[in-house]
Amino acid sequence: MTEAAPRRRARGGGGAARRAERTSVKIETAKYIERNIPNFEILNEEALEIIEYNADTILEEVGVNFVDNPAALERWREAGADVQGERVRIPRGLARKLCETAPSEFTQHARNPEKSVVIGGRNMVLAPVYGPPFVRDANGGRRYATMDDFSKFVKLAYMSKWLHHSGGTVCEPTDIPVNKRHLDMLMAHMTLSDKPFMGSVTEPSRAQDSVDMAGILFGKEFVQNNTVMTSLTNINSPMTFDDVMMGSLEVYAKNMQACIISPFIVGGAMAPVSVAGTLTQVLAEVLAGVAYSQLCRAGAPVIFGAMVTSIDMNSGAPTFGTPEASHITYGAGQLARRMNLPYRSAGSFCGSKLPDAQAAYETANSLNMGLLSGVNFQLHSCGWLEGGLVADFEKFVMDADQLGVLHGLAKGVSMDENAQAMGAIREVGPGGHYLGCAHTQENFKSAFWKSDLLDYKPFETWEEEGARDTYALATNRVEKLLATYEQPALDPAIKMALDEYVAEKKASMPDAFM
Repeated sequence: MTEAAPRRRARGGGGAARRAERTSVKIETAKYIERNIPNFEILNEEALEIIEYNADTILEEVGVNFVDNPAALERWREAGADVQGERVRIPRGLARKLCETAPSEFTQHARNPEKSVVIGGRNMVLAPVYGPPFVRDANGGRRYATMDDFSKFVKLAYMSKWLHHSGGTVCEPTDIPVNKRHLDMLMAHMTLSDKPFMGSVTEPSRAQDSVDMAGILFGKEFVQNNTVMTSLTNINSPMTFDDVMMGSLEVYAKNMQACIISPFIVGGAMAPVSVAGTLTQVLAEVLAGVAYSQLCRAGAPVIFGAMVTSIDMNSGAPTFGTPEASHITYGAGQLARRMNLPYRSAGSFCGSKLPDAQAAYETANSLNMGLLSGVNFQLHSCGWLEGGLVADFEKFVMDADQLGVLHGLAKGVSMDENAQAMGAIREVGPGGHYLGCAHTQENFKSAFWKSDLLDYKPFETWEEEGARDTYALATNRVEKLLATYEQPALDPAIKMALDEYVAEKKASMPDAFM
């Protein structure tokens, strides 16, 4: 899909017209990935049944805590759970039964209908990094994030061909009061991009602001009958559901907006060190969280989340791109599919302090893991650095470029008549070459995926152009994209209504930085 209408070449324009066409600003967004390759399944039927049985045992015998939330405890009590204090013990099978009303897939609508996404099934939606308090770039180094940084990331995500989603808190703008920054972040997503976006979860009233602002953007009635936002509901592992996250979930579920129910697991610290033990805890937490969303409103859209890392047993720091994390991610995908729920996991995970070789290795492992595990919504698809503490501009465009590889891999292998290429083989015969044959001429533009960032030039040309490494190329690409950014059109009346809502909300409360 192309945002800018294709330019017609002027009659007799020749090379000048072709050069103008190549340099004109075109914003192209690829459709969300539709997998034509199999998911990698690491667990056999016996292993899956053991994990599911043990997860139900945890819910029944150990239970989960719903803290500072009397209304949640009452909902569970009415549903048939054993509630003692803030501990909720859920009879075997009850949570899974409640989860059955959650949809297996849903559409998240974008304000540009061509960019709406279907989350679930064989689909994969890619969204950028979420949550870092710091940013890094070639010019400013590592620093606290600002609203200007946030806006730049939204623009880069909008201009990325391979990102389908604008995301949420792509970085935490620390120059705006805590109680008001969600309003500015939502405005940026709604006005600087026309891709789908995420709502605020840092306080229930901020979730309600998200719903109200979405009502201005899409229309109140449309929002009540359609999903226009996803939101990230993290579980305080092990097995604790706090009032802030659950309060936000309650708002979104009641308004038919999607919640990612996602345990936040650092193996060995917040879950057992074993893969099977971690998967059991993840499943128990997701079962309880999804079931609770359905108690708030049956049929509310949810996503089975699994944010899992391993740990360095010497330092206690999280590690990424490890085989154990892959095992858990693959296994959680199988468990999600058995629950008939969309699945969220993986991303551009790395522990490196810079976008260097460590970052590249760990990120590549993590991205491929996400594709093969059957992830339907991949948060943190680009820009993640330093264990999620930093959103890096150069790494953002490096990762976004490589997301094109996932699109290519997911296509699978075509076996139609053109792909069989028998005509080309007959034409060339023994000892020839395929560069000039008819089949190559007909297919060369689309035959191979091509990076928009990496350098494939001969050494001499590369040296003449400054011998730039990938980091330098990424810096140049960030600058070029931001310099050529054009804001997508928005009805002035809607923009004015959003401005008035934000101004009124900000004026209604003093600034708070805690």
